[in-house]
Amino acid sequence: MDVSEPTRLGQHELSDGRRLAWGEWGLADGFAVLLCPGVATSRRLGFGTDVVDALGIRLVSVDRPGLGASDPAPGRTLRGWADDIAEFAAGRGIDDLAVVGYSAGGPFALACAAAGVASRAAVVAGADEFAVLGDALPGDLRNMVEAVTADPAAAEESFAEFGSPDALWKLIVAFSPEADLAVYRNQPFERVFRRAMAEGFAQGSAGYARDTALAMSRWPFAAEDIRIPVDLWYGRLDTSPSHSPDSGATLARRIPDARHHLVPDAGGALLWTHAEQILRGLVGADR
Repeated sequence: MDVSEPTRLGQHELSDGRRLAWGEWGLADGFAVLLCPGVATSRRLGFGTDVVDALGIRLVSVDRPGLGASDPAPGRTLRGWADDIAEFAAGRGIDDLAVVGYSAGGPFALACAAAGVASRAAVVAGADEFAVLGDALPGDLRNMVEAVTADPAAAEESFAEFGSPDALWKLIVAFSPEADLAVYRNQPFERVFRRAMAEGFAQGSAGYARDTALAMSRWPFAAEDIRIPVDLWYGRLDTSPSHSPDSGATLARRIPDARHHLVPDAGGALLWTHAEQILRGLVGADR
């Protein structure tokens, strides 16, 4: 469960002048795996950083606009994120890309998959499209979806008022099973995780609020139209209400080339507890 600092940090300027901040681990010329981080965490929180060299991987994490050190993009969309990553990859000399979406990063990874930006993908502890799950959602999430549907701007403002690194950390701890608390309360991990979350809010809460609004909205693509292999990873012990209420079963049925993994002894932190298995699936080592 290594969470080492990135070995390379930088910013890439897009054609419209905005900068995307990135961090990298592993081989500079390895197979590129892009991490779409979870809620309001920055490019500094990687996963599997102790195995990327051996697997021939160049692990890249990019701050979404308005989070960390990436310039904001008011009104940004999931499709816009895929466009940004396509331009980022071309500018960074990446011609073949896998993408991983953890938790709230899931829709951003799937946007890249739907747009043909990635050749393979993984979603880890991420939910199906909240806006189509309806009564299957816990009450609080269902209320958030309904608020975004009724008045997107007002809902986004309310998310911004709530969002802070301390508030999110308390929610994560409150809704985590013991299997996850053993990860989150491990001192080296907690230090890096909380620093990454503080950096996520470095520009304020607007970036977090936009991410949340996008997660609660209808996706601008159909999961059924994704034509690349997608690994879906879930821990049976996961109790987080913001993760998939059915451990990805509906999402697995919607994506044509999905492979569903339900790990019996893992919780929502399996991005770190099962990092090597997730990365091996992306590089084809276990296909």
